[in-house]
Amino acid sequence: MNPKWNGQFSCFDLVAKTDDSMGSIVRAGSVEIGGDDFVVMAGPCAVESERQLLQTAEAVAAAGARILRGGAYKPRSSPYAFQGLGLEGLKILRKAREQTGLAIVTEVMSEQDVDLVAEYADLMQVGTRSMENYALLERLGTCGRPVLLKRGMTATLEEFLRSAQVIAMNGNPQIVLCERGIRTFETATRNTLDIAAVPVLKAVSRLPVIVDPSHAAGVRCLVPVLARAAAAVGADGLLVEVHPSPDQALSDGAQSLTFRGFSDMMDGLQPYLAIRDLERRPAPQLVAVGGRD
Repeated sequence: MNPKWNGQFSCFDLVAKTDDSMGSIVRAGSVEIGGDDFVVMAGPCAVESERQLLQTAEAVAAAGARILRGGAYKPRSSPYAFQGLGLEGLKILRKAREQTGLAIVTEVMSEQDVDLVAEYADLMQVGTRSMENYALLERLGTCGRPVLLKRGMTATLEEFLRSAQVIAMNGNPQIVLCERGIRTFETATRNTLDIAAVPVLKAVSRLPVIVDPSHAAGVRCLVPVLARAAAAVGADGLLVEVHPSPDQALSDGAQSLTFRGFSDMMDGLQPYLAIRDLERRPAPQLVAVGGRD
């Protein structure tokens, strides 16, 4: 480990890696994140209708996803953009879980909504704009559900782990970190995927780390490429946007995969998951078998 990281990150004692706590497993429903399995969470940016979500849930489950993502409450940059179905969206997510067995991850935007969202979600998502909403983070410490914490679009890794520490200090160590790209001067992509953040966070934190290639890219054709990169550097999983008709999506259609595109992405991950598994194995010990007479 880089020696300078010790002082930089060890102060976040509840989420930092130590000799006594090298890693943690977060359980969302029946799904374990941070263990040997590479966990893929997939679904639409926003729940638009029951038909749209159920079709997507069945498709991503068939392709190997373990958790269904879908926004019931949408923190959009524009006040004129679709803001989500709210409670009705949560009810549709619950129906999809009943029909497919997928666990549910959905975003919570306000501390006032935590109890309501926790009734329906297996994993509570904190979006990039809420990473430093400390009232929300403190409330999530007592919600009784694991938390998926997205990195803020301009946040350093130190600031990212500070927000995780706030959740843990308030009683909830069940946290998954999500690298989703940061804002830089580059405009060809929606954000810039900080792929180095994954091995750094895995080195200094005990928490599972996943990658959101959809928000990093903003461009559909780049999502599978970034997903493969995430697997190769040791991420614990992915958060991917999938829609039955991306060009008609009410939000984030340009970065959403079709059902076929998602299935192809999952197939294409296999060689990179083999690399990941190889890197996770302990190094073999050299054993002397004898010397010269």
